[in-house]
Amino acid sequence: MSDKTSSFRPGTGSRHIAAALVASGLAALAAACTEQPQGEDAARYDMQAHFSWFAYSGADPVHETGAPAPDTYLNPILSGFYPDPSNTRAGKDYYLVTSTFGYFPGLPIFHSRDLVNWTQIGNAIDRPGQMDFGDLGLSRGLFAPTIEHHDGRFYIFCTCVDCGGNFVITADDAAGPWSDPVWLPDLEGGIDPSLFVDADGRAWILNNGPPDREPEYEGHRAIWIQAFDLEALETFGPRTVLIDGGVDFSEQPIWIEGPHIYRIDDRYYLMAAEGGTARGHSQVVLRGDHPAGPYTPFTGNPVLTQRELPPDRDHPVTSAGHADMVRTPDGDWWATFLAVRPYGDDLYNTGRETFLMPVRWEDGWPRITGPGEAIPAEMARPDLPDTGPPPVPTAGAFSVREAFDGPALPPHWLTLRNPAAEWLQFEDGMLVLEPRPDGLGDFSTPSYAGRRQQHIHAEASTELAFTPRSDGDRAGLAVFQNDDYWYLVSLSRLGGETAIRVERRAGPEDPADGRVLAAVPFEPAGPVQLKVSARAGRYDFFYRTGDGDWQPVLEDADGTILSTRTAGGFVGVTMGPYAHSGEPPD
Repeated sequence: MSDKTSSFRPGTGSRHIAAALVASGLAALAAACTEQPQGEDAARYDMQAHFSWFAYSGADPVHETGAPAPDTYLNPILSGFYPDPSNTRAGKDYYLVTSTFGYFPGLPIFHSRDLVNWTQIGNAIDRPGQMDFGDLGLSRGLFAPTIEHHDGRFYIFCTCVDCGGNFVITADDAAGPWSDPVWLPDLEGGIDPSLFVDADGRAWILNNGPPDREPEYEGHRAIWIQAFDLEALETFGPRTVLIDGGVDFSEQPIWIEGPHIYRIDDRYYLMAAEGGTARGHSQVVLRGDHPAGPYTPFTGNPVLTQRELPPDRDHPVTSAGHADMVRTPDGDWWATFLAVRPYGDDLYNTGRETFLMPVRWEDGWPRITGPGEAIPAEMARPDLPDTGPPPVPTAGAFSVREAFDGPALPPHWLTLRNPAAEWLQFEDGMLVLEPRPDGLGDFSTPSYAGRRQQHIHAEASTELAFTPRSDGDRAGLAVFQNDDYWYLVSLSRLGGETAIRVERRAGPEDPADGRVLAAVPFEPAGPVQLKVSARAGRYDFFYRTGDGDWQPVLEDADGTILSTRTAGGFVGVTMGPYAHSGEPPD
């Protein structure tokens, strides 16, 4: 495992980093407290859960050969749950955004100058009033954003599924602040909107939508185009179908989506994902003489896929697609796209991740992978100045220890849905969570904050000071896939007994507050440390006090319940502090 450690503290780094940390979207929840609590406040303080720090580390078998050579980089470039990447270039700067679905803050914004090292500079949806996820399932919400830069202005087009539809937000600085959404009613029923601005300044909106007739098979969709007014931020004119079903309708292709248009040498290239988001995922390309078509498919499609490779190959990467291309100042083309790294038969807990590969040209057509070509873990770097590693690692083997010294959580931390109350604050260098009745399985906004599991083999730990007083009180470390599938190791009081317990919810049939799998009697006399270790499809849970040895609470727990194959949806596992009150709400 790499010995690289990042002690990440808000307020360090570049101007973009500092701004992002102060306005990461969780600042609205954070209230610094400098005075010693007295009276009723002291009693309330004693009931809260205090977390001193959070540590994360990970290293996968593919990393055992050591760090990459100076002229190479490792895939994925954003490990863990960072799906549907879209990128844009502004001068020498590159920006990237990914989906977040029902998590808040939403739509993380990354910056890079070498396409390899990416630093998160903010979140585009960082104010509760911008978007309301209500009690939606975690895999609803914000789908497949597209980021573009034109004439000094940044645009993000996105869909809030079941929470408003398609919209555009804008900013003068990619770090934010981003505007409130402007809704696009003409795109009703569609997802994955994107912007194309031609050389003459005319703008167009593309999106996935239902076909222009009754669907002829399950997954029959279409790609549409419509003119767009960049000043008024509204669509106008007729809507036209560019792709009906996919590049070969006779094969009944499914879920054509994620469209992008690029103008290259006076020709227009239309790229889109096809085949669904599982192992059949792919990327296809078509070419035409006008943005509104008609388009002719490349006979060598797909230009990116892993669906025909043997599943038993070493370090497999699967489900590749949803690509977006970008051109460097020297004319080289590169593509970011999503893919997954399974540890078994389509089992992965880390979600869909962001990969980077060069685009090569064959007889005027772009190609990312050829037939039978596997996505490599290590590749030659782009011909761009190396900007060095980001302050928070996103790729390869790494360890980080994050201090909770406020005034807000770092921008890569997440909470569930919109903040419902001020249950999170920072006091004396600690993250303080107020235990509330909202639970991990309640499709609500529990007192939970987490960061992504970014490796197949990973560890997360924290130090907790907490005294559970009422039956059902608990605080600890959650391993969360969605409301129906999670683990929790916590200091809790149940049935009148205080213990370190491991609880699990393994589907909607289980109780919303989970089932107890293991318990070790424990009376708190000071802080306790909790740890979870992920080993592909197995998870271990530990505790200790002081610098003592880690003591097992439960080992070899079934981690496949946290896989997308079992739990469904589009997200990956997050890990982090959680607190819950057993008392009913007022």
